Amino acid sequence: MAQGLDFDLKHVILSNTTFGPDEIRQILHQLSKDYSNYVTLRDSIAELETSEGDRTPATNVRLGVGQYLLGHNESAIATLSNADGGALAHFYLGKAYFALRQYDKAIEGFQAAQIAGYQKEECQLAIVEVLRTAGRLDEAIRLLDELFGPIESTANYLYQRGATVAAMGGNPTEVVALYERAVESDNSHAGALFGLALEHDRRGNDIDAINFYQKAAACFPTHIGTLLNLGLLYEDREEYDRAAHCFQRILDSYPNDLRAQMYLKDSQASGSMFYDEEAQKKRDRMQQVLSIPVTDFELSVRSRNCLQKMGIQTLGDLARCSEQELLTSKNFGETSLVEIRDMLVSKGLELGQMSNDKHMQEPSVDLSGLSPDEQASLERPISELNLSVRARKCMVRLGITTIGELIRRTGDELLECKNFGVTSLTEVREKLEIQDIKLRGD
Repeated sequence: MAQGLDFDLKHVILSNTTFGPDEIRQILHQLSKDYSNYVTLRDSIAELETSEGDRTPATNVRLGVGQYLLGHNESAIATLSNADGGALAHFYLGKAYFALRQYDKAIEGFQAAQIAGYQKEECQLAIVEVLRTAGRLDEAIRLLDELFGPIESTANYLYQRGATVAAMGGNPTEVVALYERAVESDNSHAGALFGLALEHDRRGNDIDAINFYQKAAACFPTHIGTLLNLGLLYEDREEYDRAAHCFQRILDSYPNDLRAQMYLKDSQASGSMFYDEEAQKKRDRMQQVLSIPVTDFELSVRSRNCLQKMGIQTLGDLARCSEQELLTSKNFGETSLVEIRDMLVSKGLELGQMSNDKHMQEPSVDLSGLSPDEQASLERPISELNLSVRARKCMVRLGITTIGELIRRTGDELLECKNFGVTSLTEVREKLEIQDIKLRGD
């Protein structure tokens, strides 16, 4: 079937014409080209669902495939299980089971599709994806190794191998190269585009990450992770309407997705607030200065030991202390005080400058009772917590680079960071609980 204006999506869904892989590719092409066609697909499937008494097993195939494309996987399984038992029905039954993480049944579906005549290599690659997602990596790579010939140059094969190598902790350079070759073979392969976006996202290359996420989001059906990560990157750029659109697209197919619900609410709230960009830049610059560790400066042994005993780790901690508070510390005298004053002045700060900070009225974290090993554990990089994109971006914005710096913050202080909401705070607390540590004040 030729692509273009002659394709009538509604007619293909509701008529008794031929329906197979070519027609499905056409539907996906129309949805990728213009997301507004999603409404046409949704309404056509709803109309087909109301004609239950007139449906044939063949009609159930197109209905079940349509339900799967809409994200209605449970309905798709019920419909396709009562379809014509052909290769297409089995293949999309496997896809629907996979979407619901019923991995064994998904594999059965793809195997049945292959026996019924569906393209062998495509079924094998679908099984590879199931095995990889289920954590059966050795089986996945073994099955890939058994495939050879022209299939090895296809976008899907290159993507599946790249994703499997990545899951096995392989060389990131090899992974990226495989994804890039996949995109060269098919510049609309959603999986490979998402893989490249994720690699750039992890490295902080936001512009490249957004570019690849946008291309992946234009494909249909779109991976939830693509829309979530793209939406979060849009939020960081203050593009709240675009962020909300990403989260709404998830809810179009998965209305009960709690993350999308929360993020959409946050984006809509942020978009309605006046935002003073210049003031925020000043606050960010000040926060970066306040987050500088005192260990970055050449201090005398006496001063350094006194600050450590008091639990003072950053310039911000010092700016919240008065001269009197420092002088009450054992062995901290006028000489050390002058040294500390000079250090702060070099960064445009002074003692007591932030003594009225309401959040710092709580006692500092006392690190003096910790063993050297315990103190060393707090110096581990924040990346070891494996935080989500949103939480990780906020850590960067706050200048928090170690776990020790994080636990010196209260939950309320973290919530003041732009785009850091209750969901992110809960995530941080859960990650810290695994380490048997808590935020200050918890």
